[in-house]
Amino acid sequence: MKAQNKGKKVDVFSDNQLMEQVRDGKVEKMAILFERYHMMLFNFMLRLTGNKNISEDLVQDVFYRMLRYRHTYKGKNKFTIWMYQIARNVHIDYLRKNKNAVPLDDQWEEIHSREPAPMEHMEQEKDIQLIRQAMSRLSVKKREILILSRFQDLKYKEIAELMDCHIGTVKATVHRAIKDLGKIYGELSGGITP
Repeated sequence: MKAQNKGKKVDVFSDNQLMEQVRDGKVEKMAILFERYHMMLFNFMLRLTGNKNISEDLVQDVFYRMLRYRHTYKGKNKFTIWMYQIARNVHIDYLRKNKNAVPLDDQWEEIHSREPAPMEHMEQEKDIQLIRQAMSRLSVKKREILILSRFQDLKYKEIAELMDCHIGTVKATVHRAIKDLGKIYGELSGGITP
């Protein structure tokens, strides 16, 4: 199904339809899904690992596994749920292989601007770094659920499907993660914990 957009052909297949085509042998359709989701997956991995190079490698692994295991795609659920399940597995495998390589607190790479930051932005940058450190101290499950709900804009119902749990469990985990994040942030900043 194609639609015309100012002389260009635009693919208007849904994600599920595209993945079904990939599953059925039209592997070239994976390029469309890559274009739609590689940055979203990169941001997800970057928030989990804090490292751009590792995140890029993990995203490549996600798409490789999507191709390799395309026969397992059933199309019953939303495509993104299947994709994030693979992404979670890739991240878990990475953590298992590298559990002694980099301490969790040191995972977050510093991203420096080429220009010195103005004085008014220094405090904000310090806060961002403290939040990154606090995020790295959350359990992987809490960090995943918080990232999926707050940064990847997945609905609680979608996260519950992905995690194979009840919506109430997701809500409670998000609540506890935010509470823990605030406490850890307070400890790191030397302030009073909420």
